[in-house]
Amino acid sequence: MAVKNVLRIGDPILNMLSEPVTESEYKNIHTVVEDMFDTMRHLQGAGLAAPQIGIMKRLVIFGFESNPRYPDAESVPETVLINPVIEPLDSSTDQEWEGCLSIPGMRGLVERPNRIRYRGTDQHGNIIDREVDGFHARVVQHECDHLDGILYVQRIKDMRDFGFTEELDQSLQYNPAPCDT
Repeated sequence: MAVKNVLRIGDPILNMLSEPVTESEYKNIHTVVEDMFDTMRHLQGAGLAAPQIGIMKRLVIFGFESNPRYPDAESVPETVLINPVIEPLDSSTDQEWEGCLSIPGMRGLVERPNRIRYRGTDQHGNIIDREVDGFHARVVQHECDHLDGILYVQRIKDMRDFGFTEELDQSLQYNPAPCDT
């Protein structure tokens, strides 16, 4: 379909709360989903949220079989997730480096629950209910944060753990296993 422009940090739309997708909107959402996948693949991302392309609906997409930007990451099934609900499954967390298509060229160390359950529907109204961990869980949480107007930089505990990828690559503090979504 079409590669869309991804909004960047500073655009006030990225700070807004998204509205639920209504049942009547499902019939018109297929083009948006195709555009989102085209955009994500073009930018070699792991996921994309509708607000990142200026659509204020609770819709995210994510997934890849393999991606040159994430050579060590496990595959994540391509998923359309509408009106998602996330719940941590236990108290375990991990810290990993994240990036964002809305904050190009930068990374930050973010702590997130390691095991989650997410629920919602796909673009056809089919129920999705999965328990996941690791990279898959991180990608889902990162994308769903966008629906609440949250960027990963707001989750960084120590801003010394944030910077441009090139500079971080040269630092011993940086683990080159990024999560760019």
